Amino acid sequence: MKIGELSRRTGVPTRMLRYYEEQNLLHPARGENGYREYGDAAVPCVQQIRGLLDSGLTTEIIRAILPFLSGPGEIHLHPECLTAETAGLLRDEIDRIQSRIDCLARNRDALRAYLTAVQSDGPDRVS
Repeated sequence: MKIGELSRRTGVPTRMLRYYEEQNLLHPARGENGYREYGDAAVPCVQQIRGLLDSGLTTEIIRAILPFLSGPGEIHLHPECLTAETAGLLRDEIDRIQSRIDCLARNRDALRAYLTAVQSDGPDRVS
């Protein structure tokens, strides 16, 4: 299928699909006319890339783990394939995600406290 069809089937703009290729996340074949040609397997691959990006992972992390993913939530990485560099990237990403979780939890707690304080301030309280 051509890039336009992949875009229609995944909902990902063609510009982003080209970006995924530049980032070495997608590897389309090239026809004699130079057009990109994607197999049916590109659809779930693009959906997985989109999901990983939406969850906050960087293209660097995705590039490192994508070859070992066979579907959402499935990582098949043989221990001997886990290089020190990839392990470091994953540890850094885990730390970054945990920092975001901690920040979100602090903001949630602050908003909850504010809302509780405002709602308990008399008869004109906000519901």
